[in-house]
Amino acid sequence: MVRPRRMLVILLSILAVCYLIVCVAAFTLQRSIIFPAPRAPIPLEENMGFSRLPLEDGRFVDVFHLPAPEGAATVVHFHGNGEQLLDQLTLGERLHEWGLGFLAVEYPGYGASPGSPTEDGIYAAAEAALKLLRVQGVPAERTVLSGRSLGTGVAVEMARRGHGARVMLVSPYTSIADMANQVFPFLPTALLVRDRFDTVSKAPEVKVPVLIIHGEQDTLIPVEMGRRLGTRFPRATLETVAGAGHNDVLERPGSKLMDRMAGFALGGP
Repeated sequence: MVRPRRMLVILLSILAVCYLIVCVAAFTLQRSIIFPAPRAPIPLEENMGFSRLPLEDGRFVDVFHLPAPEGAATVVHFHGNGEQLLDQLTLGERLHEWGLGFLAVEYPGYGASPGSPTEDGIYAAAEAALKLLRVQGVPAERTVLSGRSLGTGVAVEMARRGHGARVMLVSPYTSIADMANQVFPFLPTALLVRDRFDTVSKAPEVKVPVLIIHGEQDTLIPVEMGRRLGTRFPRATLETVAGAGHNDVLERPGSKLMDRMAGFALGGP
């Protein structure tokens, strides 16, 4: 007969092994969760504003570019984790109507671009796109960095590196580790997360004006994260949107938020 103490030790050992298996699975599978990477028809049509941007590793990412009028600013936009380049046409065309340039950058492994997405790989694609703008004569002083959801972390990192004069963040998060901790509070997420996108720690380094837009009914990235970031950027303006969730904050009927972004990108408050 097994003694109660030994039974307890066996049970705890089983639980420990199960917990370890869950941790290993979370570490192994996390990129498939963070980067669902929707795909697009291949190739994208160049006559619609799409082109291929070569990367240093020999691969490429697609970009969608509507050039700015002479002397005007260009918005460089980084999309959410469940989006792809083809989903950025409406925003790009709206901002272009306001007299702004628009450059949206695909992520490796997304849309029609080859590769696998990682934080460093996305940063490399973003840097390549910004370098392209510089070659075309658009300086950092006429560059507005924009991000939505996952892309807000990319926009903030590029701002921290000095690539833009203004920043627009739609539904931003404080960090991927914080996001993971919300979903898996029983796991040591601070140790397991590989792609950190740690916006909250970088925010004090971003001295340029920042516009934050966040839906008050966002069930994916809580509005509290947007509010917290609003206190971390030295020059932030926070606008919360009543009744808006995560995927409809810009697209709700009657919404003027794309126009609000255009006004900010043009130098407004």
